[in-house]
Amino acid sequence: MESKIELSIVMPCLNEAETLATCITKAQTFLTSNQVSGEIIIADNGSTDGSIDIAKSHNARLVHVKQKGYGSALRAGINASNATYTIMADADDSYDFSHLMPFLKELRNGYDLVMGNRFKGGIEKNAMPFLHQYLGNPVLSFIGRLFFNIKIGDFHCGLRGFLNEAYAKLDLRTTGMEFASEMIVKAKLNKLKITEVPTKLSKDGRTRTPHLNTWSDGWRHLRFLILYSPKWLFLYPSIIMLLFGITTSVFLIFRPIAFNHITFDIHTLLYTSSITLIGFQFFIFYALTKIFAVENGLLPKSSRYTNLFKYLNLEKGLTLGLVLFVIGIVLSIKGLFFWEAVGFGTLTNPSDTLRIVIPAVFTILLGIQIILFSLFFSILSLKSQTKS
Repeated sequence: MESKIELSIVMPCLNEAETLATCITKAQTFLTSNQVSGEIIIADNGSTDGSIDIAKSHNARLVHVKQKGYGSALRAGINASNATYTIMADADDSYDFSHLMPFLKELRNGYDLVMGNRFKGGIEKNAMPFLHQYLGNPVLSFIGRLFFNIKIGDFHCGLRGFLNEAYAKLDLRTTGMEFASEMIVKAKLNKLKITEVPTKLSKDGRTRTPHLNTWSDGWRHLRFLILYSPKWLFLYPSIIMLLFGITTSVFLIFRPIAFNHITFDIHTLLYTSSITLIGFQFFIFYALTKIFAVENGLLPKSSRYTNLFKYLNLEKGLTLGLVLFVIGIVLSIKGLFFWEAVGFGTLTNPSDTLRIVIPAVFTILLGIQIILFSLFFSILSLKSQTKS
């Protein structure tokens, strides 16, 4: 049945007695003046300053949240919603709850997630710390846009609205401040319709220290963005290292490379072959991270992911790994003949021998890595097939 309540206004609360009444009153004014059928939910995270009594006296729905954290409080409040839409914002009076119509209008127009943008709407003097306004928020928002191709200018705006039905698909799990980033990233990954509206940020009305910790919470946001984008963390570095390592190694196997008075020889070959192996390790970590994230519900399962197990299987991996291993053994035997030619004594021209020995060791190591990865990959493949 369609919900009779159109909008839930959710406010996380931890000792917000100074501003909570103002926020609830403004939210009630918005609902009444715009004739919106709605409810106000206060997700209390263990307040001890009278916030609970204020919420009750102002006829707001109170949800007690035992698990600490910004994300925990919001998840509990949103899950308690009985409405079609939810708009969430902090209860510190930094956002004006009497001006929510731009968000509701876009939700009614069919958008699944409507973000506020404080940089477009205006930031009141001293409303946002200098580091947050000019470094933290712009940098993290840029990384989010770059990693996930999301056209959102303010990743961490606390004022946002969404369709509850769409929110249920996201399966949000973080408990801290990174909840804000998780919502946007998963909305994009789940192909929800996202837009943003200008939002004014005012100086909050609290006299106590904010709960937000600049460096630790900033790191949690950055860590989340990196871990949810294994392409940037593992795949792209692996491609760069593999291309550079393989290309330079192939040239150095045949002869030294000289630039002016600098000569790159077998010593460089040892490093370039090592870079290639490291690049392959990065690729393995990309594949395993992707599989782990999808199988544990952290990332959505795409058709490309499903087809991955069709084209990559144990037999192909074992074949390739064994071929490389055999090539390495053959090259090692050839290098042994060079040593035998001098009676297993000191080599007269070690460079020629090492141009065989280094590729021999490289192909043996690479072959073993591919075999081991194929075995583990096949185990994960069984898990995926069982689930499907």
